[in-house]
Amino acid sequence: MFRIFSQYLPTRTLFLIVFENLLIGATIRLVAMMRLSNSQYSVFEDQGVLFKVITITLICQLCLYFHDLYDLRIVKDSRELFVRLLQAFGVCSILVAAVYSLFPRMFLGRGVFVVAVIILLCFFIAWRVAFLWINQKRGLKQSMLIVGTGELAKRLAAEILCRPDVGIQIVGFATEDRPMIGKSLLNPKVLGHVSEIATIVARERVDGIVVAMPESRGKLPVAELLDMKMKGISVEEATTLYEKVTGKIAVENLRPSWLIFSQGFRKSKLTHFYKRLFGVVFSILGLLLFLPVMIVIALLIKLDSAGPVFFRQERVGENGEVFRLLKFRSMFENAETDTGPIWALENDRRITRVGRFIRRVRFDELPQFVNVLWGEMSFVGPRPERPHFVRQLNEKIPYYNQRHSVKPGITGWAQIKYGYGASFDDTLENLQFDLFYIKNMSVALDLLIIFQTIKIVLSGKGAH
Repeated sequence: MFRIFSQYLPTRTLFLIVFENLLIGATIRLVAMMRLSNSQYSVFEDQGVLFKVITITLICQLCLYFHDLYDLRIVKDSRELFVRLLQAFGVCSILVAAVYSLFPRMFLGRGVFVVAVIILLCFFIAWRVAFLWINQKRGLKQSMLIVGTGELAKRLAAEILCRPDVGIQIVGFATEDRPMIGKSLLNPKVLGHVSEIATIVARERVDGIVVAMPESRGKLPVAELLDMKMKGISVEEATTLYEKVTGKIAVENLRPSWLIFSQGFRKSKLTHFYKRLFGVVFSILGLLLFLPVMIVIALLIKLDSAGPVFFRQERVGENGEVFRLLKFRSMFENAETDTGPIWALENDRRITRVGRFIRRVRFDELPQFVNVLWGEMSFVGPRPERPHFVRQLNEKIPYYNQRHSVKPGITGWAQIKYGYGASFDDTLENLQFDLFYIKNMSVALDLLIIFQTIKIVLSGKGAH
């Protein structure tokens, strides 16, 4: 896996992106050469063909990305692939036509893009069907042995099994509990005792070993593991691999020493400065850009139900300091008078008609630009939670308070990867994404989160 923009990208996904980028660019350029005569093409070259081809290639790849064609967990069969490719190239055609209309000098030549799209669609269908078939072949995957049969081992195996893009084939488990040998865990079975790792590796032709034992000191054949590593077999800790595969940090059985000595979790003055500058600039731009939308939302809220337009609520911010969060009111007034503080639910009756819409597109959070300007929030960061819930969660979830080491954000890694937490289990899942963000915090990761937030808002997915 490659580390790009402070996150880990599977080798196969990166290969898809790079190969298809070259395929799109080469096809458009070749079609242009074929459609235009030599004399026309010379003029065409002088007008900046490379810039035009790169621009259209980027538009095409953005459309592929927005239709989740680089998420192999979603595109699992030929029918789904065909539908999404048609949608992606359809939207791409509309966008390119808009570019031609707005910027006539970007015009490639009569019929060039139309012919290129037809050729690309045929190429992509054949290429992606072949890739899906190849991606399922066991011989092309890294065979891996998981040492341990505890909760972390099972969670890691479950994540890998539903991620065909990571290219890992789990051959089985090794255990310290002999009665478990031969039993099945999530389909792969327990192949032997930890003392027999060398035998299992040779028999199953293992390429990598993942150690997922909470307490491994004195229980692992260290000399044999070192010998295998020297022979080219990768040996990795489960917590580290889990972070790479999932984009989150598993808090169960997580040792404080791992948090202390692992790379990341650095919050320098430069980081604080760029996040503050970043937040102020984006908030001012956001307020200016969305001001007409906010005025319309305010009018709709007043017409839809009695009560104020804005809703202020106490939330826990950086270092545990409490501040008042500003939102558009999406619930009926005094919705918690009888129930007290409770999490929002699916099909929550407390939510108004307008509230349901603005929550779905996340417009209820637009007033939080003001919180960012006041310095209470950052543009990107963990979602701020209410003090009532924070007190409960601090007692139940290990390391929960660490999410308050940075300013909360309007959007964040947990919000784009998992969504809104409405239960203890949801909060635990979100915490793992929050810890990943805090560990890998950077300008590049913030920009990636903003880009994916735009995608979620435009598609209307990812929020209650």
